Amino acid sequence: MVYQRRVTVLVSIDVLLVFAAVAFGQLVVEGQLEFDSLAVLAIVAGLVCSYQLFASRNHLYKKAWSFASIGELMVLFQTITLSVISMIPIHFITTQQVNLRLYVVIWMALMLLIGGSRFSIRVLRDMVLLQDKSKKRTLIVGAGDAGAMVVRQLQREHDTDLQPVVFVDDDKRKHRLEILGVPVGGNIANIQETVQDYDIEHIIIAIPSLNKKEINKIYQACLETNKQTQIVPKIEELILGKFSVHQWQDVCPEDLLAREPIELATDHIAEAISDKVVLVTGAGGSIGSEICRQIANFTPSKLLLLGHGENSIYTIEMELKEKYKELIHIIPVIADIQDRERMLQVMKQYKPDIIYHAAAHKHVPLMEENPHEAVKNNIIGTKNVAEAAAQYEVESFVMVSTDKAVNPTSVMGATKRVAEMIVQNMNSRGKTKFVAVRFGNVLGSRGSVIPLFKKQIGKGGPVTVTHPEMERYFMTIPEASRLVIQAGTLANGGEIFVLDMGKPVKIVDLAKNLIKLSGFTTEEIGIHFTGIRPGEKLYEELLNANEVHEEQVHPKIHIGKAMMQDMEGIAYLLATFMTMDGHTLAHLLLDIAHHRTVIPQKPVVINT
Repeated sequence: MVYQRRVTVLVSIDVLLVFAAVAFGQLVVEGQLEFDSLAVLAIVAGLVCSYQLFASRNHLYKKAWSFASIGELMVLFQTITLSVISMIPIHFITTQQVNLRLYVVIWMALMLLIGGSRFSIRVLRDMVLLQDKSKKRTLIVGAGDAGAMVVRQLQREHDTDLQPVVFVDDDKRKHRLEILGVPVGGNIANIQETVQDYDIEHIIIAIPSLNKKEINKIYQACLETNKQTQIVPKIEELILGKFSVHQWQDVCPEDLLAREPIELATDHIAEAISDKVVLVTGAGGSIGSEICRQIANFTPSKLLLLGHGENSIYTIEMELKEKYKELIHIIPVIADIQDRERMLQVMKQYKPDIIYHAAAHKHVPLMEENPHEAVKNNIIGTKNVAEAAAQYEVESFVMVSTDKAVNPTSVMGATKRVAEMIVQNMNSRGKTKFVAVRFGNVLGSRGSVIPLFKKQIGKGGPVTVTHPEMERYFMTIPEASRLVIQAGTLANGGEIFVLDMGKPVKIVDLAKNLIKLSGFTTEEIGIHFTGIRPGEKLYEELLNANEVHEEQVHPKIHIGKAMMQDMEGIAYLLATFMTMDGHTLAHLLLDIAHHRTVIPQKPVVINT
């Protein structure tokens, strides 16, 4: 009923406007009105009929004129032009004469009257939106195609809370021009001044082709404004169809790393993985699940998802099966790496060619309180998987390690260093190539600072930082996963691979940036320093001074020299650790990790 009423109203208006156009034409061309003339009535009736015919054919009455643009204008132009032209031969046949000037004036009057009536709907809507004080005044960075599409989308959506007010762009030819009614205010470098001049409350960066360095430069300018900042997806995401240009996203902390993401040699990876049986331990975790996603792109014959938590394994299994369907045989394996017999059973049953060992306890403060569990999972679990791999002659075994294994001060770091020793020692005991891969903190992984900061900001603060001088190396989950996979293709056996992650980042600076890009000031949210926790260091390293190898195997990958392994100390640890209290065990772990173990003739048993 609403649609029929709308069409009836528009048709009635158009009929009246046709009468008005013919009357205007008569006044201009002939200087008088003659509606009692049969010829004039014929013109009016003919124009009404022909206009309705072409309007129906071009779906003119189905157009949403509150969102009218060039497309609707072209349809209107075609409809009116065809209507007027079709009347000329009919008029000539009936009267044997035609005044072409009359029809030109009528055409112009119809374009003005009908076009004006339609576009006035759009104008009224825009005026209402401009007066809507509830909408956030929005700055669009980039006045190119993507920026115009963002503005058009914001103008069309009734339920959006954003109102485009001004562009900034470095193309001087666009300055002082208007795009879709939105002015181009100046250069990108003048973002802060533009925000003040136009009372901006929100910023959208609409340049999908930017590289990481350019993005960071714009982010730093946006940070100074303390306004919430969002960004359109990157050009590759638009091309692949993962997002559309109007699906702008919150600024990701990884975009603040000020370096290009690591891209590795996919040809070698494809050659190494395609049609192979690949096993990933810890497949339900942040790193393990991303390793699975990356591996799946290279179509192994089987992908084994091994993990202890059934929910996380089920989640990644369903995700991969939905995406790859029949292309890859995806097998969930519920198992605990601390169960040696189960690891041997898995190797015997599935006979993997490559193992990516990502299962581990990684939370530093928690492992300080639970060193026995750290030993059981990070050391004994790694030993179980590695020995099972060697027994069933797996081609390569890649262990996921951490920068906290370098000169460790924590239980977690020490257990990972001991696990590295075991893996390096295993390399000389069979056909399997054993390697370890170190990287720094992973942005967005479970237990990392970013999810915590976001949660704290969402609650209104404060954001908790341990120490104002604490800094860490950072990388993204995809980068970490690519490095792990690449290491398997570069391995000769016994290496420790390390990603060149650029300069370390201060945690407090990361917190400040995240606060500002969320639309708040540090005064509003607050930053509370809690003090360094047990086992933490102010600064992390990626390679021990004695491990550094001058040669790189990849422009972004360092390779560490094989260090000595204190296997006697490790054997003592594994034989006695359950008899020790947590404090004694932590000291023993650090001694072994630093190659300073002194084994007593008789193990000292301390009652707990």
